[in-house]
Amino acid sequence: MLSVTDGDDYRVVALDRPAKRNALTRQGLDDLAAAVSDAPQPVVYVHGAGEAFCAGADLDTVRGLDGDSGAAFARRGQRTMNAIADADSVVVAGIDGPARGGGVELALACDVRVCTPAASFAETGVKLGLFGAWGGTRRLRQAVGATHAADLSLSGRTVDAAEAKEMGLVSRVVDDPRQVADEVAVNDPDALRELQSLLGADGDREETDDLEAGAFGRLLEQS
Repeated sequence: MLSVTDGDDYRVVALDRPAKRNALTRQGLDDLAAAVSDAPQPVVYVHGAGEAFCAGADLDTVRGLDGDSGAAFARRGQRTMNAIADADSVVVAGIDGPARGGGVELALACDVRVCTPAASFAETGVKLGLFGAWGGTRRLRQAVGATHAADLSLSGRTVDAAEAKEMGLVSRVVDDPRQVADEVAVNDPDALRELQSLLGADGDREETDDLEAGAFGRLLEQS
């Protein structure tokens, strides 16, 4: 399900189920959370093997769910996405090919999202009578705003790389997303961790100013 390669500067986590477009099972969700959370490096690069980034939840798994087990599966996905969002490492998503449903949610949980011109994105759950329940409704709204989030979620339409960048779903469209992981990984690891925490903060101005000042002081003490 996963292929994990440790380098000196960053860990590479590949969703390695190309025949299923890297769809995530229960075990896949657990393995993904562990692979990102346990990384000793300050940067983790997540991508998909084959022609897709991630098709989302494995449909064979979803078809066997009832109300209770469905809620449990949603919670499992939420734990995984929260583990990625809360990881000590900076997590870079390199999206090449389709990202669908939970694959979009996976990308949204990462700190940096970049894609190739071949990437495409769709919240397809509504077409199946479902929706993205791995924290995607909240993260999508935070990333692209309420108007775009409603459009994508309620229509289920597919957007290409250019439109994804325009609305803020990704920051860059590049030929080789791994180069962005290289750019991040050459920076000071302590500064990366402090910045990552600050960029994810959701407090008022006074609270954020205090956090920034404290982090800046800690970095100077360590230099």
